[in-house]
Amino acid sequence: MDFTATIIFIIAAFVLGGVVILQRNSIPERMRRPLALISIALIAFAFFLLVYGLATMG
Repeated sequence: MDFTATIIFIIAAFVLGGVVILQRNSIPERMRRPLALISIALIAFAFFLLVYGLATMG
């Protein structure tokens, strides 16, 4: 199975989380909480895909 799209999603989710953490002072107050919640959800799903991919490898 080709995991290229999954790997790209995992990298993008973790990069988004890093950008939100590093630029939290530049993000407008109104957008901080929704952006943080979306980032957490995407990182959790990326982590699930990573574990699922490793579990189904062998």
